[in-house]
Parts: sequence; structure tokens; C-alpha cells
Amino acid sequence: SASHRDCDTSLQSSSQRDFIATMPKPLADLLHPEAADEKRKHKLKRLVQSPNSFFMDVRCPGCFAITTVFSHAQTAVMCPGCANVLCHPTGGKAHITDGCSFRKKPE
Repeated sequence: SASHRDCDTSLQSSSQRDFIATMPKPLADLLHPEAADEKRKHKLKRLVQSPNSFFMDVRCPGCFAITTVFSHAQTAVMCPGCANVLCHPTGGKAHITDGCSFRKKPE
């Protein structure tokens, strides 16, 4: 009878091993997503919510004055020195005028 119990446990452990072997493996690490994947997601569906908008310094090509502009500006932004249009609004992000250089402000 002792050998019968040993046989049952070996069958049981074998079936447990088969079950564990057939369990689906995780396709992605949900706690450590890649930065590119997070950037593509909607701002509210990221692991940590963060906005898509930012502030940037835009340099006027005429007088080289630097103006701070919001990335999703809803009005045309003019240069304070020479009144050139630095960017104009679109449906989402503001479109920077050709010739203007910009850099994203550090947070």
C-alpha cells in the first residue's frame, strides 16, 4: 500500500507539472512598460498619467528673441520684438513657423 501512495503522488506531481507547463506565459511586463509604448498610449491610460502638452522656447529668425510658447497654443503667437508670427494654431499642437527654432523646456 505504501508503493500505491507513492505512485499516486508521482502521478499528482506529474499532472501538476503538466498544468504549470501549459499555463499561459505573460506576453508583456505590465509593471515595467517600455517608454515608446507609454508615449503612444492615451494620456489617461498610461501607467502614470502625464500630459501630452509642454512648454517650449521658440527663437525668432528675425531678431533672435526667445519667447515661451505652449505646445497646444490656441492663438497665434507673435514675436514681441519684430511682430513675426512664431506659431499658429491647428486642431491639436500649434504649428511652428518655418525658420523658427525651438527647444522643449525642462520640467
